[in-house]
Amino acid sequence: MSKQLASIIALGAAILLGASPVRAQDYPAKPVELVIPFAAGGATDVIGRLVAQVVSEKWGQPVVVQNRAGATGAIGSEYVVRAAPDGYTILMATASTHAVLPAYRADLKYDTVTSFAPATLIATFPNMLVVNPRKVPVKTVAEFIDHLKQNKSKMNFGSSGSGSSIHFAGELFKQMTGTTMEHVPYRGSAPAMTDLLAGNVDCMFDNMSNVWPQVQQGSLRALGVASVKRTPLAPDVPTIAETVPGYEATSWVGIVAPAGTPQPIVDKISRAFAEAMKNPDIIKRLTDLGATAETNSPAEFKTFITEDRAKWVKLAKDARLESQ
Repeated sequence: MSKQLASIIALGAAILLGASPVRAQDYPAKPVELVIPFAAGGATDVIGRLVAQVVSEKWGQPVVVQNRAGATGAIGSEYVVRAAPDGYTILMATASTHAVLPAYRADLKYDTVTSFAPATLIATFPNMLVVNPRKVPVKTVAEFIDHLKQNKSKMNFGSSGSGSSIHFAGELFKQMTGTTMEHVPYRGSAPAMTDLLAGNVDCMFDNMSNVWPQVQQGSLRALGVASVKRTPLAPDVPTIAETVPGYEATSWVGIVAPAGTPQPIVDKISRAFAEAMKNPDIIKRLTDLGATAETNSPAEFKTFITEDRAKWVKLAKDARLESQ
């Protein structure tokens, strides 16, 4: 290689390296697309829209929410993976899309850790076991377990899709209690909730933010929360673990970008969304939904996703759960 060519290559590299901080400094210079990989109306959608509004105001650029539902979040996730790694297409990742689904499906066209650039966790919330009281005449987790054992193969539970955190919460319950229920998947929590209220499914292990309003109205009955400790929003509702020791199924949402997104831009996204989660209005709304604002660094979020995925991979292996 001639000295002249080497100099040109070195100059080009220096220009490219020097350009990244400029791009990060100017980001965002146009609207940012926030992809919600589930149907409108569910907890992920509600939280995403709340946070997008606050970040839009901070950035002075619209954060446009796009619902790309289907395949338990795989359609929206793959859409973001294929997007330009420039920070203008980001994803509201969830426990379903990034921890549980890869434990259920071996045919995903991406890896939920290496194909994304994790920015920050933004909220966690417990799942809650609820039943349609018109169909399931029980008031406690213990009574529910007895009811399942007396009605083998006759009971079912709905979820936001096969391989979702809601699906695996039910499978974990079955495994730990030695009971049987048929799984009925939907294209999101909202349609599953519609059928639960209509009596087409018996129960759900849904996010508390989705089911608690219906419990308060008397349309559903809460039997237990899937967190380690009781939630302050519903202190009279016991944890499932009080009856089934060790049971836990907590959901989460966070922000990720396509792999290859410059780290300064990922850091800027992380800071903006983390700051938004300190907004008093958002904290109050999350509290009303049974969720807790919780953020971390990009590196911490990557570790968080990796460890949560390992937990559900083990369940899938032990319970022989796999996509058909």
